[in-house]
Amino acid sequence: MSLPRMQTRLVRHGLQPSLHEFLVPALFQPSSRRFLSATNSHNATIAKTSTSPTNPSQSKPKLKPLTKEQRDFLSSALRVNQAGELAATRIYTAQTPPLVNAHPHLRPLMAHMYAQEEGHLNTFNSLIAKHRVRPTALYPVWQVLSTGLGWSTAVMGREAAMACTEAVETEIGGHYNNQIRTLLEMFDQWEAEGYEVGGEFQDLIKTLRRIRDEELEHLDHAVDNDAKKAEPHWLLTGVIRLGCRGAIWVSERV
Repeated sequence: MSLPRMQTRLVRHGLQPSLHEFLVPALFQPSSRRFLSATNSHNATIAKTSTSPTNPSQSKPKLKPLTKEQRDFLSSALRVNQAGELAATRIYTAQTPPLVNAHPHLRPLMAHMYAQEEGHLNTFNSLIAKHRVRPTALYPVWQVLSTGLGWSTAVMGREAAMACTEAVETEIGGHYNNQIRTLLEMFDQWEAEGYEVGGEFQDLIKTLRRIRDEELEHLDHAVDNDAKKAEPHWLLTGVIRLGCRGAIWVSERV
């Protein structure tokens, strides 16, 4: 089709910087003009100065290669997160039958929390496989211990089971916060050096914040269901939190 017969319209567009909840600055791209023809196959994007030659490097984000320390951090983060979500699914699986038999009204809540934990585990299973990260060697051990923790606290009663959730989610919420803080510091360093934050990293931090918020939602549910009334609350939650910290430390390394 010849140029005189083409119907074109000029569309100006540009990406504007915006603040978002992850405090990661948006990526900036040079504004351009797009001429859209009546036929999609003739659509083309040209720079403002059409006479300047196209530089392929300008269209690619400037990304900084990861250091060994950063690679090790990301590998350990994915490994321990997978282990933690595995333990959470086993705890709820073991708690649900005794709790629901004694308190049928808890069935929807237990199903809701389990479904979220299962989604978290699936997420980290996918990331582990995608990035070829070695899972923790203690995977079978955490399965057994978390199942025992879930069943024993459920047998102790509703308050003890909820205190278990309170203790676990308190540690996990802080753990995810530490990972998010480390990533944000990494992003700030890259941007200060003139590099951009890749989309995959931005997706990762969004995923971590979403999962962190859902874990803290479970904490709220536990407190709302009398976790504080467990006896002795300070001892039960203290022992469980100490165990969680130990499991996190080991899973990051083994």
